[in-house]
Amino acid sequence: MMQKAIPKGRLIVISAPSGAGKTSLISALLKTHGARLQLSVSTTTRPPRPGEEHGKDYFFCEKDVFAKRIEDGAFLEWAFVHGNYYGTSRQWIEEQLARGGFVLLEIDWQGAQQIRAQFPREQVVSIFIRPPTVEALRQRLIDRGKDSVEVIEERLRAAKEELTHADEFDYVIMNQEFATALRDLSQLVSQVVSTPA
Repeated sequence: MMQKAIPKGRLIVISAPSGAGKTSLISALLKTHGARLQLSVSTTTRPPRPGEEHGKDYFFCEKDVFAKRIEDGAFLEWAFVHGNYYGTSRQWIEEQLARGGFVLLEIDWQGAQQIRAQFPREQVVSIFIRPPTVEALRQRLIDRGKDSVEVIEERLRAAKEELTHADEFDYVIMNQEFATALRDLSQLVSQVVSTPA
């Protein structure tokens, strides 16, 4: 008896500068595509924000624990961003792909590069969410009310660097108007999940 081959899943990498609307877009996307997508939960050394849950929003850990996991090769990708470490579990991702799952990764541009270097081109779709302008991004960060003026300025400096990497992604979606950006992202993800690697 011949056993049917298990299809390999795909990775959908979504990156954006802080405040560009990436998290809001992903939350809305999961409401319509959640049955087909699995959101990767990153590990981080930053403290939880109000309302965040360990294991749901992030896996929170101390810097020494994170460093040991780096040494052990436990992360597919990791980066030091805004004073904290963030990483993606190698084992969890590989298990999902082996089952033919579609995994959504919300990571920065550096992590996106690391992921793309480790998987066949056809298995990774990368999407960059960009704000219409840096000034619009500044206003979103202010309106969000989560960060101090100093942190906002640091995020804007980082955003300018991140925006220079947008053309390295397969697709770029402008988040000028949320409903339009969500429609574009939803259509793109629908194409990806209907076409296994």
